[in-house]
Amino acid sequence: MHATRKSVLTAAALLAVATTGCEPGSGTAATKPHPAKPGCPATLAKAKQAVAKAEDVDTPWKGPTTGPKARDGKSIVFIPHTITNPGPAGVAQGVQESAKLLGWKARTINGQGTPSGIRSAFKEAIDLKPDGIVIGGFDPATVADEAEKARAAGIQLIGWHAAPAPGPSKKPELFTNITSKVEDVAKISADWIIARSEGHAGVVLFTDATVPFAKRKSDLIKKELATCSDVKLLSYQNIPIPDVNRRAIGSVRSLLSRYGDKWTYSAAINDLYFQHTAPALRAAGKDGAGAPYTIGAGDGDPSAFERINSKRYQAATVPEPLSEQGWQIVDEFNRAFAGSPASGYVAPVHITTAANSGGALSWDSEGYRQAYRKIWGR
Repeated sequence: MHATRKSVLTAAALLAVATTGCEPGSGTAATKPHPAKPGCPATLAKAKQAVAKAEDVDTPWKGPTTGPKARDGKSIVFIPHTITNPGPAGVAQGVQESAKLLGWKARTINGQGTPSGIRSAFKEAIDLKPDGIVIGGFDPATVADEAEKARAAGIQLIGWHAAPAPGPSKKPELFTNITSKVEDVAKISADWIIARSEGHAGVVLFTDATVPFAKRKSDLIKKELATCSDVKLLSYQNIPIPDVNRRAIGSVRSLLSRYGDKWTYSAAINDLYFQHTAPALRAAGKDGAGAPYTIGAGDGDPSAFERINSKRYQAATVPEPLSEQGWQIVDEFNRAFAGSPASGYVAPVHITTAANSGGALSWDSEGYRQAYRKIWGR
């Protein structure tokens, strides 16, 4: 049996109180009033309305409730772009958990964050002759030949953050691609900055332009930020995800030297960037609960929740329901194996802050496990 979301939140909240105590900081409201009126009053009003809706924690299951019963004896392989990225690592855990419930074999092979590593992992996966392979967070074009061999062998391919949009894909050819809508995630991330800053912000945006999905997300964040005239994009930092751990500290030092207190907000295409920018901000004497206030536009891994809950160098995240999406991957494979169409389900966007997390370390829609178990007959 699995604990309900409410019981998990309660337990996590008690643990957070016991281990971290009360620390100063703010939720989503700005700590200081801005002396000037915003240059975008209409945009600001819409942003505040959208953010309030996204911060609502009352999210009953809105995913599929019908589908084929579980197929027996299947095997799948999950290939994450890099297992050091907590996002795909969290999804992989959800895949393992749900596959075990069905009696399937599930294996994870690390792509190691490089084109050669990903190709090697894909070749290894094909040699295992699985029924399905997950393309986890990388461009399928980097394994075009290997993917074609997999399809020729009758192996089903499902993507996680592998194509620009959720759902079935012809180019790249995927049974389905599981992700939130990048447009929604980008917009709500920028809206959070606009709303929280009352329309006055100096923003640094971190991205990985080597991943088309990530670049598109950051470009959309830029576009939405530009709808408010008093929100200024100070810098667009292109740091590939595998390089974040060695480049982030130098980048932050340079940004602080150049912009100083004008740098009041940060957004990144996922939370991993803030894991590595935090030490540099701490070394510079920045308050973990103060500016620059940061929002991760994706993933929502446990370390991000820990930073948010303790108000240490991250204020918010737009979390993917990582475990839930792992379960969805298994359900989509089951539909493919049964000859049924993809479910078409896309998780709605949510914003997590210290004010609404309840001390939890993840975000998933309530009741997804029960819903999928009922569909599968397990």
